[in-house]
Amino acid sequence: MITKLNHAEAKKLLDGDKNLILVDVRTKEEFEESYIEGARLLPLDEIEERAGEVLPDKNRQVMVYCQSGKRSKAAAEFLDNMGYKHIYDMGGLIDWPFELIM
Repeated sequence: MITKLNHAEAKKLLDGDKNLILVDVRTKEEFEESYIEGARLLPLDEIEERAGEVLPDKNRQVMVYCQSGKRSKAAAEFLDNMGYKHIYDMGGLIDWPFELIM
């Protein structure tokens, strides 16, 4: 199941649930420029081959994000089709109002 979150909802969930896995689906180059603390890099074009390695437990809560929201939507749908049970799509960092690691 995919749940779309706004940034405030995403931040609240990130701050409150330490078991949540945060996944950045942008490129390595984008990730190296800035990312949300605690995020794991899993570029969209690698999800099919590496999801099982990076996200071995399909019952854990997973939150995905990208730059604008298009790749995170695609990633969330892909993970849903792979059988992941709890997926949150927070969209893009383009207007993320909270702290980033640079």
